[in-house]
Amino acid sequence: MIKFLDLQKVNSQYQEELKAVASEVIDSGWYLLGSKVETFENQMSQFIGAKYTIACANGLDALRLIFRGYIEMGLMNVGDEVIVPANTYIASVLAITDNGLKPVLVEPCIDSYNIDIDQIESAISSKTRAILLVHLYGQACFSEQIMNLADKYNLKVVEDNAQAIGALYNGKKTGNLGDAAGFSFYPGKNLGALGDSGAVTTNSQELAEAIRSIANYGSQIKYKNKYSGLNSRMDEIQAAFLSVKLKYIERENEIRRKIAKYYRDNINNSEVILPKVVSNKEHSHVWHLFVIRSKRREELQKYLSENGIQTLIHYPIPPHKQECYKQLNILAYPVTERIHEEVLSLPISPVMSLDEAKTVVTVINNFK
Repeated sequence: MIKFLDLQKVNSQYQEELKAVASEVIDSGWYLLGSKVETFENQMSQFIGAKYTIACANGLDALRLIFRGYIEMGLMNVGDEVIVPANTYIASVLAITDNGLKPVLVEPCIDSYNIDIDQIESAISSKTRAILLVHLYGQACFSEQIMNLADKYNLKVVEDNAQAIGALYNGKKTGNLGDAAGFSFYPGKNLGALGDSGAVTTNSQELAEAIRSIANYGSQIKYKNKYSGLNSRMDEIQAAFLSVKLKYIERENEIRRKIAKYYRDNINNSEVILPKVVSNKEHSHVWHLFVIRSKRREELQKYLSENGIQTLIHYPIPPHKQECYKQLNILAYPVTERIHEEVLSLPISPVMSLDEAKTVVTVINNFK
């Protein structure tokens, strides 16, 4: 069986280093808000190029904290609107609605799966306060057009960078393109913890200070609470693990790119639509997922499983069709709905061999 993602194999590469830093944390007796978190935050800031990194409990919280921070700063209010791609994972939308803000869904481009930038301006209203960009599947989503719209309408540009750590736009890393960015270090991400973790990056000192306080019960000084905050903190042990793995993220992303290139160069079945790199720059994509499309998806997935290849669907149901958003169920987003009906994610990871990729290609090309 070619696994979709072998996390045990991914982490066993670094097991000696991981065990060593785990021992350091255990021996220190300090498990929250300590030196390991501070070190990781500094490393992340240097890697991304942003001035500030605030570690938190998970990727959803990272986005929630950004919008909450803007609300506490008086830059957003309950009922304000945030533009977001219609085909994103539901966490992007949850971060908006959890703060009493209104998501305004915009269709993606069928080629990139990222938001259709040309449709953004028509979705802007007098209540729009931000554009939430999602670098979906690992491909950078950005343009000067977005920044021009942000300047024209005085909007914040927030990045959901959960899937794209290390991706580039014109030589600049995602997570440092807009005003703030949220990261997920869920174990299956390109940079994955051994549990849940997340982070925010920003160049705004005011936003960074607000988020850091909100994530710590709303407190900057113990027992003095400026905000009615959350408990969203990264553990010392996860920070230590992430510091180890961050050293290898560029190498691992390159392996993903090589596998993706092999897939794109060699899959030639007319029943399969391959993903495109819209900027024609390979480093704009870090291939968190390699997502194909097929009108015969269920047949293809069953066939691949029967031939020892594990696949997943990211994502079978778009946010506007979820039960929790019943008020959106009546809306129609045909491009989004088509994508969700056809997508299938093939195995790709830094521990996948070229021989395994060749097997996947051979089996897909024989699908009839």
